[in-house]
Amino acid sequence: MELNVKDYQHLSLLSVISIIFGFLMGRTMFTHQYMTSNAILNSVKQAFRKESTIEGAWIDEHPHQHAQFAIHTMVYSGGLSRMEDNRLVTYKFIADARTGSILKMERL
Repeated sequence: MELNVKDYQHLSLLSVISIIFGFLMGRTMFTHQYMTSNAILNSVKQAFRKESTIEGAWIDEHPHQHAQFAIHTMVYSGGLSRMEDNRLVTYKFIADARTGSILKMERL
């Protein structure tokens, strides 16, 4: 079975289209990757456990849009409680959904 010039042209065109499609899909998947909410909560809990035990913790399962001045990013909101000076103290935090970095921590 011999391939003629037209067959090579079709094969080349399909190869180029496949490469472009793969590149675009890879870029799309990479730009929309978020950390899991559990991974972020575990890192926050681990940092707080260095100082004292944690009584309770929570985090939203789905990220949401957060705007601070001109910066818009996807974030997870969460919180935790721990004992400080025989009193239960609650903290609320906002973490970047892509990196897991804590953007805001507030003691309530």
